[in-house]
Amino acid sequence: EMLNKSGKESMVYSKKIVRINVGDTVFWKATDKGHNVEFIKGGIPEGVEKFKSKFNKDTEYKFSVPGIYAYWCTPHKNMGMIGFVVVGGDKSNLEAVKLLRFSGKSKKIAIDLIGQL
Repeated sequence: EMLNKSGKESMVYSKKIVRINVGDTVFWKATDKGHNVEFIKGGIPEGVEKFKSKFNKDTEYKFSVPGIYAYWCTPHKNMGMIGFVVVGGDKSNLEAVKLLRFSGKSKKIAIDLIGQL
């Protein structure tokens, strides 16, 4: 997590798109207080359980199902704090991800990121 010039915490994940293989684990380091990771309903492959980490805690998740996973920071989801993991190069759920409703700053960022998936 990078600090912005005013010294306030930033509302971004250090990597907004991560591409991994099936069976890889992603680790999110809690560098600022008040953040977490929550998979977005409808934004993950079929059959994957919902996932929501605790606040202020390092968290990790092993991705065993291929596809696109959209996630956000629960309290900052309108401030652009969103991210995507593409597992196994599988983009078969891209249309579902495109239908997700983002709001606030995340709307514009989501369009840009989804375009890069």
